[in-house]
Amino acid sequence: MKQFFGMSRQGNLKEAAQGLRQPQLIMLLSNSEQFSSHVQELESLYPGVPSIGCIGMGYHTQVAEQGVVLIAFYDGVTATANVLEEVSKMPVRYIERLEQDIERVNAAQQNTVCIDFCSGNDACVLTTMYAALRQRNISLVGGTGDGGRVSANGRVYEDAVAYAMVRNERGRIRAYKENIYKPMGNYRFIASHTDKSKYIIGALNGQPARQVYQDILKVTEKQILTQTFQNPFGKISGNDTCIISIKEVQGNSLVCFRQVNDSDVLTLLELGDYRATVQETIQKIRSDFPNPSAVFSVNCLFRYKLFSKRGYMQDYLKDMASLGCHAGLIGYGEHYNNQFVNQSMSCVAFE
Repeated sequence: MKQFFGMSRQGNLKEAAQGLRQPQLIMLLSNSEQFSSHVQELESLYPGVPSIGCIGMGYHTQVAEQGVVLIAFYDGVTATANVLEEVSKMPVRYIERLEQDIERVNAAQQNTVCIDFCSGNDACVLTTMYAALRQRNISLVGGTGDGGRVSANGRVYEDAVAYAMVRNERGRIRAYKENIYKPMGNYRFIASHTDKSKYIIGALNGQPARQVYQDILKVTEKQILTQTFQNPFGKISGNDTCIISIKEVQGNSLVCFRQVNDSDVLTLLELGDYRATVQETIQKIRSDFPNPSAVFSVNCLFRYKLFSKRGYMQDYLKDMASLGCHAGLIGYGEHYNNQFVNQSMSCVAFE
């Protein structure tokens, strides 16, 4: 299979699509003002071709902060695109669509991946989707778009997750997750006074969450929202740790980008050697696939801000491009199988 990348900083979809012929799956990354019109125009340009889309920035060897990006698979791919609706209420009501698409592409662990763009309530969505995907051990990679809207097959949806089932007809696939953070000290917190619907942590070990964070890191209240780039929370899940970013301060509570429940065990993380971690990921992919045909990734907005602030973003894209054709989305949360994480990168490599 092969991967196409096209962009227009002016938001000209036809310019972004220049050179794209016989696509078998198209992913649209657009801006909030033009998203709906781009969805309709894409369907008219490539009628009947499976497509998913969201509002967000895309990248290849550079980041397109404005305009429109198209990422497409062709020449050796079987794909379907669809949507689960009412994700804030009952996404399981639509799970039969995913089950049918798994059958339709004859999905198999070694050569199939599910790529998704979600409008929100990600943790519940992933639990629902993975219940179907794990029956055949199918990997999932995806992320959260902006503006609460996604698209599938020429139609815009709110409160939904758009997904594509992608089968590589000429080789294997493998999904990866990258974490550039490590535990800070031996801190362990029991979360309480949480609000699951608003992603609020009220207390940690019985003390106000805001004060606990400030006292440990010696920062002012105004510094918390930038300090989370260096020191996010981590939610312990078995042998894994899911990163949790702080979104805002609300009184003595902290509002996060992902759900925290009462009695969840949290830890405090600190930024590690991210350059070395990226090289480890590249070597891992290259070990599995000496000559990958494509890599599609989802990078967190906070990673983008961190890398940009430290002058590493362009080097990062150059390093990833050493694998071959690398492209992706800057999201507001990253998906890896049944995990919804922050400040991370998830990706799928195609043989």
